[in-house]
Amino acid sequence: MERCQVSNCSMNTMDLKCYMVLNSLTQKTGIAVLCSIVGILCVLENSLVLYLIFASPKIRKKPSYLLISSLALADVLASIVFVCSFLDFHVFNRTDSSKEIFLLKLGGVNTSFTASLGSLLLMAFDRYVCIYQPSEYKVIVTRKRAVVAMAVMWIATMITAFLPLMGWNCCKVNSPCSELFPFVDSKYLSSWICLVMILLLCIVYTYVRVLWKAHKHTVYMEKRQTQAGQRNAKMRMDVMLAKTLVMVLAIVMTCWSPVLALMTYSLFVSLNDHIRKVFAFCSTLCLVNSMVNPIVYALRSRELRSSLRNTSSRFRKKVSISESSPEADSTQKSSPIETICDDIVCNTDMNLLEG
Repeated sequence: MERCQVSNCSMNTMDLKCYMVLNSLTQKTGIAVLCSIVGILCVLENSLVLYLIFASPKIRKKPSYLLISSLALADVLASIVFVCSFLDFHVFNRTDSSKEIFLLKLGGVNTSFTASLGSLLLMAFDRYVCIYQPSEYKVIVTRKRAVVAMAVMWIATMITAFLPLMGWNCCKVNSPCSELFPFVDSKYLSSWICLVMILLLCIVYTYVRVLWKAHKHTVYMEKRQTQAGQRNAKMRMDVMLAKTLVMVLAIVMTCWSPVLALMTYSLFVSLNDHIRKVFAFCSTLCLVNSMVNPIVYALRSRELRSSLRNTSSRFRKKVSISESSPEADSTQKSSPIETICDDIVCNTDMNLLEG
């Protein structure tokens, strides 16, 4: 395999051509189409989630939905910053930007993706408290605490992501540069990998505990319940919860494992162009994760789906009112409007544990 030797930083400059591994027009077209489609879908889905949450005074006051909005915001930023930066570098091969501009873009990508994982961890903790301490959930998880946790997470994420721009880069510390990211110090990359792996492990551990609690509840209900109908209903809820959590873990690990594995591999072995190409394509899986998140965490919520139906209904009514007579207008106004479901996402899980 051909190997392009990555040079160390000299006078705050580097030869970036070794990092531009997509050579053929087919590769560039394929990655451009993939990133564009996934990025557009990601922006539309997460923007819809943000609108549904903040357009409803009732929903936006609930801590669970504040955490979901944090995830949606991070995924919107991830899709915009990642797609623009990735295509600008790998497809259009622009090298005219300075080291500071490049690290600023990279910091934006790191901030959004790390904040996405941080939001997932906060949501996992929310679900854990909901399952293990349902009676104290509203006391422990308050709106104020959720806002403080989100603020701390975002600030810590931004500081960590922009450390290379603030000086921890291979040009300033005169250390070996990463073979995957220009100007990035290998030690910083290893630290960021450890941070992401800790976040992922905490998410997996928390959801495994929730899944184990649901399994214990299923066994308990099999022994305790005597009414077949009630038992079957609760069993179906347990199965649905288990399937959801397994899906969550499978998606997170599938999207992040290849990228983290290749990053870790690059710390110990000199990479050839083929592996760098594989990494370029695998990095788009993180974008796929941001696209799937609103479907898994938000649009499966009965309350948000009800809000979406109400929004669609109001839009259709406005269109029909503008085209209808005054009599039809009066009839439409008198018709009842579907109310938003009162149950938050956590309530379904709480009900599973009440017997």
